[in-house]
Amino acid sequence: MEARAIGRYQHQSPRKIRMAADLIRGKDLEVALNLLHFSNKKSANLVEKVLRSAVANLLNTTAGASTNPEDLYVKSVWIDPGPMVKRYRAGSMGRANIIRRRQSHITVVVTEKPGAAKRKTKEKSNKTK
Repeated sequence: MEARAIGRYQHQSPRKIRMAADLIRGKDLEVALNLLHFSNKKSANLVEKVLRSAVANLLNTTAGASTNPEDLYVKSVWIDPGPMVKRYRAGSMGRANIIRRRQSHITVVVTEKPGAAKRKTKEKSNKTK
């Protein structure tokens, strides 16, 4: 079972957010949350918020209700550019210089570890005995 969350129109450039996203790609949920929470980058807070939302999306589904959060890991994270807000500022010799305010869309996919399904079936069979 997998779930995803998308944070749209985040007011930071994709290049800066990708630094935080690279930290957690493929990591266990607990490790990823610790890395983001104790990182001193603004983008880590943005990615952490979307990661927590993806976990909540998974746990609130009917199939994910029996999922143990310890069995989750970050399957994929990607950062797409959003719309660019353009501003103008006075430049030299009467020109106008453009200022590009970049935005980003953050997508996080969370899923169970591959061996987690086997453990669930073993636990159920042990309980029925």
